[in-house]
Amino acid sequence: MAIDYRASGVDIDAGNETVRRIKSLATSTFTPGVLSDIGSFGGLFRLDRERYREPVLVSSADGVGTKLKVAFMTGRHDTVGADLVNHCVNDILVQGAEPLFFLDYLATGRLLPDVAEQVIAGIARGCRENGCALIGGETAEMPGFYADGEYDVAGFIVGVVEKTKVIDGRSIVPGDALIGLPSAGLHTNGYSLARRIMFDLCGLAVDSLVPELGTTAGDALLAPHRSYLSAVRPLIDAGLVKGMAHITGGGITENLPRMLPDGCSADVDRGSWAEQPIFSFLQQRGGIADDEMLRAFNMGVGLVLAVDAAARADVTERLMQAGEHPVALGRVVAGGRDVRYVTRA
Repeated sequence: MAIDYRASGVDIDAGNETVRRIKSLATSTFTPGVLSDIGSFGGLFRLDRERYREPVLVSSADGVGTKLKVAFMTGRHDTVGADLVNHCVNDILVQGAEPLFFLDYLATGRLLPDVAEQVIAGIARGCRENGCALIGGETAEMPGFYADGEYDVAGFIVGVVEKTKVIDGRSIVPGDALIGLPSAGLHTNGYSLARRIMFDLCGLAVDSLVPELGTTAGDALLAPHRSYLSAVRPLIDAGLVKGMAHITGGGITENLPRMLPDGCSADVDRGSWAEQPIFSFLQQRGGIADDEMLRAFNMGVGLVLAVDAAARADVTERLMQAGEHPVALGRVVAGGRDVRYVTRA
């Protein structure tokens, strides 16, 4: 008996419809460097060599983890795409790079054009807000590989920085100041633990109102992953930043040391920032130890900057003028590239 591709679970027509829907979303992000249209085998991008004497390309790839499970539960698919872009933008920002272009990978068991369109709409929105062109990607329909109604999405970003302005933390020395910028909740990490606490231990549904949080469980967990590009870019251009750490999986404990050179550690004042309600809620309801919280979640700090102590007041003022709420997180001390949590009076 003859069968076709659709009978085996792959709907080529749905794929074509998805491409048709997302083409205008992608082209809305195009910048002058884009030389190809959506649908080409590869995306073409021309680097503006007049802006850079020695351009260095910086790339990164990431996903949004099991935050996707919350999107499936709520039926809201228009936010995780922007989360993905912002996460990737921050990852290259910490090395001084500004984003050039972005590609996405969306894989699912059965392709639903409406859902795919929502996801890509979020990606396109994130790209526009960060001045980053969405120049291509892949939508894969893999029947039997994903559960019905589920998908995975990943992003790939390329940015550029002048070689003399690469931020690698080498100039960090003991005595430098650490400045923290607030997150907007969990961002894209710690969701396996957060979901276990909220939905398994507490028995909440995504639409359950959580008085301690002033919102529903679903809304609290879908809070967006912030981009720090607009606030931090002027500081980089002014040469005021020695190092940066994007606080993702592993929390401050695991990520802050990644920017430190040998011979340096970080003293972080645990009382220097106000803990967001979502983290207090998860810790109390889950009975989680402090050390575990600091390794599983960002605890309300999404980005850490290392600056010269003499420049701290200037940097803080500039960040406040940019609409940020910086905190004096601590300082760099002599040590073996670790984080020490202290409480200062």
